[in-house]
Amino acid sequence: MTRLFRFNAIATVALALISPVLAETASRSRPLNEDAALDLLQRTLKRDGVYEKRISLDCVEYGTEETTNSYFAFVLREIHNAKCGGDPVMSHVLDRFRVYRRSGKIEQYEAAQDKWHAYKGVHTK
Repeated sequence: MTRLFRFNAIATVALALISPVLAETASRSRPLNEDAALDLLQRTLKRDGVYEKRISLDCVEYGTEETTNSYFAFVLREIHNAKCGGDPVMSHVLDRFRVYRRSGKIEQYEAAQDKWHAYKGVHTK
C-alpha cells in the first residue's frame, strides 16, 4: 500500500505541475480570433501602464485596421468627449499594433521610421 500511495502522490503532484503547461500549450495551438487578440492587447497595455502618464484608457478606443491570416492590426485613438475633453470632431491616433494570431506576439508601429518592431512594454514612447 505504501508504494501505491507514493505513486499516487507523485502522479498527483506531477499532474498539478504539468496541467498549466499543457493548458497554455493547448491555448496557443489555436490561433487567436479578433476578440481574443484585442483582449490580449488591452490586457497587455493595461498591465504595462504604457499610457497611464499620458491618457486614461477610458479615453482610448480601439479599431481594427487590417485583418490577415497572420495578424490583426489595431489602431488606438483618443476619445474626445465631455468626459475626456478635446474636440469631438478630431480623433488622434495614439499608436498602432499588430497581434499575431498563432504566437500572440505584439508589434508596434514606429511612424518616424515607418517600421514595425517588437512591443517593448514600459519602454514604449
